[in-house]
Amino acid sequence: MAVRAAVLPAIGSPLEITGIDLPDPGPGQVRVRLAAAGVCHSDLSLSDGTMRVPVPAVLGHEGAGTVVAVGEGVGHVAPGDGVVLNWAPSCGACHACSLGEVWLCANALSGAADVYARTTEGTDLHPGLNVAAFAEETVVSASCVLPVPDGVPLTDAALLGCAVLTGYGAVHHSARVRAGETVAVFGVGGVGLSALQAARIAGASKIVAVDVSAEKEELARAAGATDYVVASDTTAREIRGLTGKQGVDVAVECAGRAVSIRTAWDSTRRGGRTTVVGIGGKDQQVTFNALEIFHWGRTLSGCVYGNSDPARDLPVLAEHIRAGRLDLSALVTERISLDGIPAAFENMLAGKGGRALVVF
Repeated sequence: MAVRAAVLPAIGSPLEITGIDLPDPGPGQVRVRLAAAGVCHSDLSLSDGTMRVPVPAVLGHEGAGTVVAVGEGVGHVAPGDGVVLNWAPSCGACHACSLGEVWLCANALSGAADVYARTTEGTDLHPGLNVAAFAEETVVSASCVLPVPDGVPLTDAALLGCAVLTGYGAVHHSARVRAGETVAVFGVGGVGLSALQAARIAGASKIVAVDVSAEKEELARAAGATDYVVASDTTAREIRGLTGKQGVDVAVECAGRAVSIRTAWDSTRRGGRTTVVGIGGKDQQVTFNALEIFHWGRTLSGCVYGNSDPARDLPVLAEHIRAGRLDLSALVTERISLDGIPAAFENMLAGKGGRALVVF
């Protein structure tokens, strides 16, 4: 059956909106009709080669929809069920999974190398980050779908698959922000806006949002920021000025740039914690000297998928949504059609907006 999709024909090439032939689900697979998909900066990183994926591919890894059909052996979802797509399913058998660190599963992205569909001309297509959400429908492994929690609209649920899990997890699981602590979030995109809301939920006493664009201040304050700083050479000094010259307890870096990682580190107090969420390229080199590492006693840590376990964390997020503590609509700056994805990529390149949501 042919459906429309956004295809990346080659690394560095623009996306092409075209028809693809999607097969029926085989054993252990699920076919999903997409309700919505978020346009995430990670998709841009896939298209430009920062993160390598087999091509041609259908991108999109943040989505939700309705089960259309299931293959043999699938029992946890059925046709008609609403589901959230999980782009990094854990295998349960590797070393990381045995330690309970499912976000580091060695086999999480093995499905991205599979051929899951073909162009109408017969060219093999791979599912970008396993789920290929930039399409009217997709076929995924059953491990890539989780039931939509009660009380969460299907369209909004698309954002739970990456931005919210990552931003919330960075604050609660990686940085472990405690009530009363001060927090700075670098980068006010979808993940950054989620991190701001998570810091508010955690009870942070001061939440500083940092971005290169002054236009994002309203978005940031709506998500929970108490202060806003436009990124410059004096950002760290400004943040220390806002925190009694001490620096924040926690900095969460969501941009993946060497300069913002270094600034996030410089913005934390002695003994503070910096969590790096953003995905940067190999050319983004960050340097420290040995004396400052000793003197400042700070912690710098990476964070994959918010150190989250979707099966564990989705019900928690749903409770925050139902209680009004977490507003998914605040993450969406525009709602677009499938045809609007290439333009949304251009906006990301220009540093605009928080999250474009593709509504099917």
